[in-house]
Amino acid sequence: MKSARRLALTLTLASCGEPAAPIVPPPDEPPIETPDDVPLEVAPLEPDEARMGGATTVFRADPEAFLQPVANITVERKSRFLLGEANFEVDWVPSPSSQRDRDGLGPLFHATSCLACHVGNGRGAPVVGSAQAPAPLLIRLSLPGQDAHGAPIPEPTYGDQFQPRSIAGTPAEGQVQVTYESLPAITLTGTTSVSLQSPSYTLVELGYGPLEPDVRMSPRIAQPMVGLGLLAAIPDATLLAWADPDDRDGDGIRGRPNRVWSVKEGREVLGRFGWKANQPDLEHQAAGALLGDMGLTSPLFLQPACTAAQTRCQEGATGGEPEVDATNLATLSDYSHLIAVPARRGADREDVRMGKAAFLRAGCAGCHRPTTVTGELPGFPELSHQRIWPYTDLLLHDLGEALADGRDDFQATGTEWRTPPLWGLGLTATVNGHTHLLHDGRARSVLEAILWHGGEATASREAVRRMSPRERAALLTFLDSL
Repeated sequence: MKSARRLALTLTLASCGEPAAPIVPPPDEPPIETPDDVPLEVAPLEPDEARMGGATTVFRADPEAFLQPVANITVERKSRFLLGEANFEVDWVPSPSSQRDRDGLGPLFHATSCLACHVGNGRGAPVVGSAQAPAPLLIRLSLPGQDAHGAPIPEPTYGDQFQPRSIAGTPAEGQVQVTYESLPAITLTGTTSVSLQSPSYTLVELGYGPLEPDVRMSPRIAQPMVGLGLLAAIPDATLLAWADPDDRDGDGIRGRPNRVWSVKEGREVLGRFGWKANQPDLEHQAAGALLGDMGLTSPLFLQPACTAAQTRCQEGATGGEPEVDATNLATLSDYSHLIAVPARRGADREDVRMGKAAFLRAGCAGCHRPTTVTGELPGFPELSHQRIWPYTDLLLHDLGEALADGRDDFQATGTEWRTPPLWGLGLTATVNGHTHLLHDGRARSVLEAILWHGGEATASREAVRRMSPRERAALLTFLDSL
């Protein structure tokens, strides 16, 4: 019989079922051939469209483009930003330590700092080939059902997040290995074909015995940090006005908000952050990451993330109660709010405006809403009343079985994902050295990410697949300008 440390559980396509391929057009519906010499529509450039964050926009396109404070920040507020940045970048250490303001790491943890996952404040690094998962990719765990507040039920032995690292004397929970399978090529109009890669995740070297047979698992890559405060400043009323869960307008898009529990407010509120909009605000998101990623308690989450089976974790020394006090948690929240969005590049070019027209014609703006105006965000005058261009509605959308993780998260189902903002998309390679996208980094390019879309986005995906090569190239050029 195998020992507990040799037990393994494999996750294919973030679910426990058979591998699934993206939907491809049936043979009796051939691509619509659009001649390459047909003149393309050129969309107009709207006023201040290049200033994606309004007055907060910074004009940087280098590897430090995502590290800048908002452009309209005051000197006093910048000192607050820099203090939060220091807390974001610092490495935490186990307790007891001479570094009393930086001890308390673990006993189980995923990373030693926020920066370890959000390198350059950008997108998490992908797994290349067959290898152990890097820090920016984590695995969420839960059982079917919900707790008293509607949240996922943690796996009883391993909790709600798989921890591959630990301090001395405490066994780690195990390791995550990733492999990829190439799927049959998808033919696009013209001579182009694209083969997508389907990931499988295997949990190995389990330190505390087997997981529950009906465990739900979901891989998650760290998301970019830019413009989060501006997203926080979008009024709830705007999100609710965008919602159309019954598809009243008949466009096939059924966006709806997630509703999540706010520990701070003690009530249910709209969710807007995270891959499934499962976080109500940036303070909760920071506190959740401190606990889940580094094992650090805070005023919002005072109990260590140790399960009953992890006795050594429970017995581990603490760095205070809580380990991150209210002041330091507030600086992390301020820092997250005040990271600037870079300006677009080449927004006025004709080929970029052709791509914008293609984006609108394909219906992509049905979920990736280009623009809105922020409301009054208390404590953040820099972010209030700004015309912004985030290309998101922050709502949940069903993207089909090919992208499903099979894991409910508050009111988000296993096929639903929050629309990710597109601002900063074209700087991913510059900031992070790769172009991997989607919740687990499986897409190696923007085009692959589009071709993975299904469900409510099927019509838009097919519109892109059937575009002439020239029109599709213009679309990708437009997306690269964001």
